Amino acid sequence: MAKIKACRSCGHQELHPVLDLGETPLADRLLRREQLEQPEPKFPLEVVFCSHCGLMQILETVPPFLLFCDEYPYYSSFSQELLEHSRTNARELIKERRLGARSMVVEIASNDGYLLKNYVNAGIPVLGIDPAEGPAREAEKAWVPTINQFFTYELAEELVGNNQMADVIHANNVLAHVADTNGFVKGLGRLLKNDGVAVIEAPYVRDLIEHCEFDTIYHEHLCYFSVTSANHLFRQHGLFLNRVKWMPIHGGSMRYYVEKRERVDDSVRSMLAEEVALGVNTLEYYRDFSQRVETIREQLRAMLDELKGQGKRIAAYGAAAKGSTLLNYIGIGHDTVEFVVDRNVHKQNKYMPGQHIPILKPEKILEQMPDYVLLLPWNFANEILSQQEAYRRLGGKFIIPIPTPSIV
Repeated sequence: MAKIKACRSCGHQELHPVLDLGETPLADRLLRREQLEQPEPKFPLEVVFCSHCGLMQILETVPPFLLFCDEYPYYSSFSQELLEHSRTNARELIKERRLGARSMVVEIASNDGYLLKNYVNAGIPVLGIDPAEGPAREAEKAWVPTINQFFTYELAEELVGNNQMADVIHANNVLAHVADTNGFVKGLGRLLKNDGVAVIEAPYVRDLIEHCEFDTIYHEHLCYFSVTSANHLFRQHGLFLNRVKWMPIHGGSMRYYVEKRERVDDSVRSMLAEEVALGVNTLEYYRDFSQRVETIREQLRAMLDELKGQGKRIAAYGAAAKGSTLLNYIGIGHDTVEFVVDRNVHKQNKYMPGQHIPILKPEKILEQMPDYVLLLPWNFANEILSQQEAYRRLGGKFIIPIPTPSIV
């Protein structure tokens, strides 16, 4: 593990503390039964703010192969909301960019082919790049050719040498994950055709701060971008942020449209002005975040303790990475939450990091009928509440932890 001494984007050393979540296990390192008695690696999780370029980031860099290559359990296709979100995105770009059989669409962090298969179905050539073996295998089964590697500038050079430059590059929820932030963006520019576009999605720091989405912070997420900090990063590499679009997915994300030629539209100008007006690029904006996070911890802990004191049974839904941050920071263990359920078969029959709560099939909710279910991936609340309508009709209730603990 390496602790940075300078900003991951601009290199300046003036980094100000924002939040310390203590030492936590790796959020996606789900455990098998035989691993429960083994020492579990934990790493500091400290958040800082760069006063020069406005980037919020964590100090620690866990080796990427530990995060993404060792039985990585996240498979995008298990979320219907994410599938529809991706389908709409692909259709819009096919129309806008007039993509066809002579085009090339590349996705970095292509996972199980959830997005690129929309282009495959339209007869458009694609290439996926992803270091996680399991999801990459599933992508190949969906007729999405996939390079099972991390994306680097060197790989971009190799692809260019093979005449595989991209009309469209998708990079959803990966820019924030890469240890070499500048090398990644430099690689984007190398791989992109002169008239191409990189379409990048990342959690938006305003939503994270204003809605107190602290559970979005874990070791995979190294950076938390504002439009200002993203714009600064791209321009360092001769790329231009020409359009932005706020998306509600994942608790609030920003979609960045990045090109080699400058034609900045009003969406970017207005968001940059909003961030200046709100002070998003100043330390003051982040000063009370830590205290608000502590308030949520106290409120949720008190709510759960009261319910347990009444003899209520509590389970949890969704073995999400954000759930691991929440459970470990608040200290919610097996004595409080009996089990977690998840639709992802690759997570079932394993255990949550740190707290070692067993992960079961969603059917267990109706079979066991706990009084309350703590909704860990609250960002997919509408989808999950709809799926669990039968449980709710029988009197079951959900606990939504963010932005303020509430019962529905």
